[in-house]
Amino acid sequence: MYLRGIRGATTVEQNNADEILAATSELLQAIVEANDFHPEDIGSVFITVTEDITATFPARAIRTLIGWELVPLMCSLEVPVENALPKCIRLMVQVNTTKTQAEINHVYLKEAKALRPDIVKLTNEATR
Repeated sequence: MYLRGIRGATTVEQNNADEILAATSELLQAIVEANDFHPEDIGSVFITVTEDITATFPARAIRTLIGWELVPLMCSLEVPVENALPKCIRLMVQVNTTKTQAEINHVYLKEAKALRPDIVKLTNEATR
């Protein structure tokens, strides 16, 4: 068994609590589906947001999901780099698994696809 990190990112159009929560839930669900794991497999989830996301904590969305109540969550600000993708939510899900690094599927949604087009291409090819 290994501890593997699964990356994911998405964006919101507005700094709105409902949109932030919905986008976070959508991203986590996509990561879970792409990698076939359960909450009890999770060591922790690190969540970062760009400094223009202030309406709510994205962790609130995860905390409401059945089975995720006890998973350790941590929110933080992303490093404010000039010209970085705005209104971006990133997840680093640390999962206990027997999968190899090559078998892990990282997920990028919406405008965040531009962050790692190489991974988006690989994921799209793997799901065909």
